Amino acid sequence: QVQLVESGGGLVQAGGSLRLSCAASGRTYALGWFRQAPGKERAFVAAISWVGGSTIYADAVKGRFTISGDNAKNTAYLQMNSLEPEDTAVYYCAAQSRYGVNWPPRYDYWGQGTQVTVSS
Repeated sequence: QVQLVESGGGLVQAGGSLRLSCAASGRTYALGWFRQAPGKERAFVAAISWVGGSTIYADAVKGRFTISGDNAKNTAYLQMNSLEPEDTAVYYCAAQSRYGVNWPPRYDYWGQGTQVTVSS
């Protein structure tokens, strides 16, 4: 089993930055970030694979967000710069815990989420 704990959310002014952390316990092959804004469906943000360090991003965050990871700590980070009010959402960490020849990841575990609020 995998447990995921997100942290680092908060309130920030537009143009500011936040750094989210996802601490995982148990085996993970890839970690990703999703977000869900009020009244919207959960949307993909970014993902990183421990195999080769491949990363992918949603178009909405390219150039502003950076996903990184520390495999030894089984932790992923999401550096969010140039934040906009449209980035306001609950951010969730997700994990692929099974080996597979696939990309992007196939997520089977989810964290509880951390709130990010960007004010104008």
